[in-house]
Amino acid sequence: MSPVINCRIGIDLGGTKIEAIVIDREGRELQRQRVATPQGQYRATLEAIVGLVAAVEQQSGLYGSVGIGIPGTISPATGLVKNANSTALIGHPLDQDLQTLLQRPVRIANDANCFALSEATDGAAAGANIVFGVILGTGVGGGAVINSRVLVGANAIGGEWGHNPLPWMQADELLGPVCYCGKKGCIETFLSGSGLQMSYYQKTGVEISAEEIAIRSQQGEQDATDSMEQYEDRLARGLATVINLIDPDVIVLGGGLSNIDRLYPHTKNLWGEYVFSDEVRTELVKAQFGDSSGVRGAAWLWSDKEIWGGQSQ
Repeated sequence: MSPVINCRIGIDLGGTKIEAIVIDREGRELQRQRVATPQGQYRATLEAIVGLVAAVEQQSGLYGSVGIGIPGTISPATGLVKNANSTALIGHPLDQDLQTLLQRPVRIANDANCFALSEATDGAAAGANIVFGVILGTGVGGGAVINSRVLVGANAIGGEWGHNPLPWMQADELLGPVCYCGKKGCIETFLSGSGLQMSYYQKTGVEISAEEIAIRSQQGEQDATDSMEQYEDRLARGLATVINLIDPDVIVLGGGLSNIDRLYPHTKNLWGEYVFSDEVRTELVKAQFGDSSGVRGAAWLWSDKEIWGGQSQ
């Protein structure tokens, strides 16, 4: 007979670290631990995850449901990992292998979906019916949550906003940078950190970080300000297509670029030009849990009903 589940365990499987968190029924953090991700080693990655689960359960004295966020997804067609930038995972039945090793059901979702679920459950978008979560960092990810459920989709690519072309392209954007996916002009190539860096480099011939560009803009440097304004207009265009398609109550930004405070008022001031509506009520907010949203969202992949059934709190 299996032990009784009395907590949630979330795992964030990243390219450099694997993090585990234990939360109780109300979402309070009880335990957290991380280890380095084994590089290019699938079997070692499985062992690291199993070891983390065992460690946090031993430390907390609890037994949990397990949800895992990965930089990819499980193909509905094959049951194998696809679209993962951690290439050691591709082509493996990650969920089945972990279920066997952990001796319990395991639920796996894209890390951007986990981010969106975390913020929709008890974060910056708590209580909203339709939430779109955006990660703006080294890449650009997206995930949608509708009525507290992740929108996975028939092909398990729901929310993959970053691999649509930048909308309403201007003349100097038409050819577009080449994306790692093989296409040109993907939103990710313009709105990732490297996209902002490229905008500044094209104006100045100088390579600096996205964070430094924002700082220089704040200090009054014109080239930095021009780069930020160009980025904000591109972000407004990209998010307008999301609003036109699923009309979210709240869009939550995460990732390194989400810490640039000017993005929020400036983007909202611009997107009305592109949204097919007389007014835009959608809110644009910063993630409440920051870098912890992914691991918390992985824990929330299992609902109260699935874990506790009709038990009262």
